[in-house]
Amino acid sequence: MPVAASAIYFLNLRGDVLINRLYRDDVGGNMVDAFRTHIMQTKELGVCPVRQIGGCSFFYMKISNVYIVIVVSTNANVACAFKFVVEAVALFKSYFGGAFDEDAIRNNFVLIYELLDEIMDFGYPQNLSPEILKLYITQEGVRSPFSSKAADKAVPNATLQVTGAVGWRREGLAYKKNEVFLDIVESVNLLMSSKGSVLRCDVTGKVLMKCFLSGMPDLKLGLNDKIGLEKESELKSRPTKSGKTIELDDVTFHQCVNLTRFNAEKTVSFVPPDGEFELMKYRITEGVNLPFKVLPTIKELGRTRMEVNVKVKSVFGAKMFALGVVVKIPVPKQTAKTNFTVTSGKAKYNASIDCLVWKIRKFPGQTESTLSAEVELISTMTEKKSATKPPIQMEFQVPMFTASGLRVRFLKVWEKSGYNTVEWVRYITKAGSYEIRC
Repeated sequence: MPVAASAIYFLNLRGDVLINRLYRDDVGGNMVDAFRTHIMQTKELGVCPVRQIGGCSFFYMKISNVYIVIVVSTNANVACAFKFVVEAVALFKSYFGGAFDEDAIRNNFVLIYELLDEIMDFGYPQNLSPEILKLYITQEGVRSPFSSKAADKAVPNATLQVTGAVGWRREGLAYKKNEVFLDIVESVNLLMSSKGSVLRCDVTGKVLMKCFLSGMPDLKLGLNDKIGLEKESELKSRPTKSGKTIELDDVTFHQCVNLTRFNAEKTVSFVPPDGEFELMKYRITEGVNLPFKVLPTIKELGRTRMEVNVKVKSVFGAKMFALGVVVKIPVPKQTAKTNFTVTSGKAKYNASIDCLVWKIRKFPGQTESTLSAEVELISTMTEKKSATKPPIQMEFQVPMFTASGLRVRFLKVWEKSGYNTVEWVRYITKAGSYEIRC
């Protein structure tokens, strides 16, 4: 359920009401007294930002020297309420020249009341975009004398943006060269046993875009996800082409994506914002292609010596390579001396993190590298062996490779003027939590 706020209060640190707005008649005007008595005058202020007093809930946040309090009498979405507060403060700052404090509120009573009427209707949040609100609330706030922020430029064509569905993009954009950059960035999370069996594995990914397109273009993105390919073959009345398909879990989209068309056609259609933005996020738990396999062997030779052997094999294509590969191998705190032999890269002992750090600047695909180390320990009488050893950790970045197998099948750009566009697609796989038990 949305916020459904009954009232919103702005109070100073003493509890005095600077400004307030009642949106519903289900709470009394003296609700702020309950907040002062039960929260501000006790030691519980700041302990929890959500409190229930009587039949009402209070959501409050301290910004500078001002408390913003939302009062609700029904079961409301707390995260939505705090999101509203954060965006409302950003809106006020854009009008006040970057300042939001008690003085700024006292100097802009009329403007704040007008904004409160626009950004919330009967307790439900509305449009909080400064660019759009400034199109029809043109009154300038009293700016702080300490603010050096320049006034925001007005955006033309208010009617389309206020009444239309494209509030994230303004009209009239023009570029000499129309380009679209698309990055698929994935993070691999892995927990592997010392024998090479996978205990836990998943991939979290995001599709990042940077658009420099004129006019009001309509983009359509096709991926090799299972649902999208099945829907396309159904609409075209022909079987799905052979090839790897993947199942995306926990998909979230940017607000620009047309969800109605996605539910019907399973294609990602959108009018993009100008510049850089995150189009979608996803997670994959099955069919993960691990870029590296790590096989560690650690032997204890008495009380004062250890022998460490780690073999790292790249599983991705031979024409690819990984950059910035770092392998961190934990050793006991009483390590005194280490001797290394590596087939590639450089290795050293880092006493601050109790690890052997092996760095390989460039790791080609379908190859393997090994590290052999002799570790000398300081003999101690009271040392106890820990029940669990810390895992080996790995960092890397593999360009033009996706652990999920996700691929862009097509990226179409349509605009009424019919200009030509240049599309750039890049894939990057990074290590999230890539751990191997010793």
